Amino acid sequence: MPKPSAYTPYVLDAFDRAILDIVQYDNTTPLRTLAERVNLSSASVQRRIKRMEESGVITRNVAVVDPVLVGKPITIVVEVMTERTSIDALEAMKKHFAVPEIQQCYYVTGEADFVLIVNVATMQDYQALARRLFAENPNVKWFKTMVTLDSVKVSLEVPCSGQ
Repeated sequence: MPKPSAYTPYVLDAFDRAILDIVQYDNTTPLRTLAERVNLSSASVQRRIKRMEESGVITRNVAVVDPVLVGKPITIVVEVMTERTSIDALEAMKKHFAVPEIQQCYYVTGEADFVLIVNVATMQDYQALARRLFAENPNVKWFKTMVTLDSVKVSLEVPCSGQ
């Protein structure tokens, strides 16, 4: 089955949406439990999950880790403005930002070109990262650092059944 394009959403029915809501919250939910909760057979739920994985609706099955408990208690939001925005320059920046410390990277509209979410153990670690990624990069015009004081809401869940 071909993957949908970025502008053509995959067609999900109510069962698919209900399954997605459950597995986004806990992807270790047993098939039997999923089946009971969405009123389908276990085999049907398994086929639907496989189809959503093959089509790209489900991109990965991961564990969400508490950064504080693994020694990365500082979350920083960074806005980055580039000097050049040609396709080649932007692709180079996207590759440049593919480092483990960057948890999320968004190419955005507005004053900045990129917004990054960074997790580090210490401010010294961030200082070294900022030097390497921003200060020493000739395509970085400026960057703005915002240190988070509290994580009010952190989620990767995409609401599906409320559509």
